[in-house]
Amino acid sequence: MYFRTMPNIFYDSKGDGKYKLVKNLLRRVAVRTKVKTNTAVFDTYDVKEGESPESIAHKLYGDVDYHWIVLLMNDITDRYHDWPMSMPQFLAYLDDRYSDPDGTHHYEISQTSGDTTKKINVGTVNTDYPAATAVTNFEYEEAEQDKKRKIRLLDPAYVALFSEEYSKLMSESVF
Repeated sequence: MYFRTMPNIFYDSKGDGKYKLVKNLLRRVAVRTKVKTNTAVFDTYDVKEGESPESIAHKLYGDVDYHWIVLLMNDITDRYHDWPMSMPQFLAYLDDRYSDPDGTHHYEISQTSGDTTKKINVGTVNTDYPAATAVTNFEYEEAEQDKKRKIRLLDPAYVALFSEEYSKLMSESVF
């Protein structure tokens, strides 16, 4: 469904003057920020262990082919790095990335004005901030995964309209 909407272009992949008709994978359509933040059109959702864009699309929209809407609404262009990892993937990632997952990643202090629940990263050395709290590599990466788990989902009532509009915008390609 997603690739069918992309316009075709002639492309010479080898530079030998032999052009082939291919999908223009560089053609993009973005969702306006104003639309993405409209709470009447979107719900927030926490991705659960083992869920994929396809399983969420099937559960919410009744069709796995709408997985591209889940990805597009959340600016996910690389589902292997932008989508939350399963626990086994996460542990393997930690093992590959850090020699000591419990080692200090950085130090944080609480913001002293405004929203005092916010934390400020003060770097990898706490000499200037002796009261700073150490954040381990594990805690840091876990927080990054938690951010990826919080996604926006388009209300199912708008999926058909959104899909039509997306197709229309893709077909208006000048390039």
